[in-house]
Amino acid sequence: MNKDQQYVLSKVPEVTLIFWIIKILATTLGETGGDAFSMSMNLGYAVSTGIFAAVFLVTVMIQVLARKFRPVIYWATIVATTTVGTTLADYVDRSLGIGYLGGTTILLLLLLGSLWIWKRSLGSVAVDSVNSPKSEIFYWITIMCSQTLGTALGDWSADTAGLGYGGGVIVFGGVLALIAAAYYLTKISRTVLFWSAFILTRPLGAVVGDFLDKPRNHGGLEMSRYSASATLLLLMAFFIFAFFHQPAKQLLPQTVEINDDE
Repeated sequence: MNKDQQYVLSKVPEVTLIFWIIKILATTLGETGGDAFSMSMNLGYAVSTGIFAAVFLVTVMIQVLARKFRPVIYWATIVATTTVGTTLADYVDRSLGIGYLGGTTILLLLLLGSLWIWKRSLGSVAVDSVNSPKSEIFYWITIMCSQTLGTALGDWSADTAGLGYGGGVIVFGGVLALIAAAYYLTKISRTVLFWSAFILTRPLGAVVGDFLDKPRNHGGLEMSRYSASATLLLLMAFFIFAFFHQPAKQLLPQTVEINDDE
């Protein structure tokens, strides 16, 4: 019997506390950075979306072509998805006039469709199975949908639902705490819990980002979008370079070696 356990390394990071800290920072940066281009620079949602979409396509191409997990490349691609998700959601919700609820509904359907097709095609949507170009494409399409959905959901909760930025932080932070408790206390699918948490960190980042840069009379701190984005970027860099990151790994089925005694 061969007792050595063998693993296939993924192209995405192992899910740890540091992963979630960087993810929340990245989603918040996506909100302030996207707003900096579309509002502070007055480029508008359509032009900003085009710029960030181009950046996303370049970074995701580099990520897919990389031969192994590279933390800087991975998180650069995540930031690209959060920024294009911010401006794209704002364009759909505001410029096209669909509204927050309509945009959230459409994006939720797109996200669920992406996960369904991925599951049907490859058999698993677990992050430790992201070890081929095809699974990576599905992974990044799903993330792109989740980031855009999160922006619309965060704006809807803060504005339309009337929760405000503080209320949004409490609600989304509370739900994430419940997901964390479910991870440790229940046997709910780890894949379901991961994607639930991954999706909900985006609206959390959206309301935190709005809280940082929106005017005080609207409940924000009225920070400069540039200084808020720079601060978030520096914090991300600290957690990326100060801590060790390793790729997620998938345990391969053990093989049985049969030795015939002669």
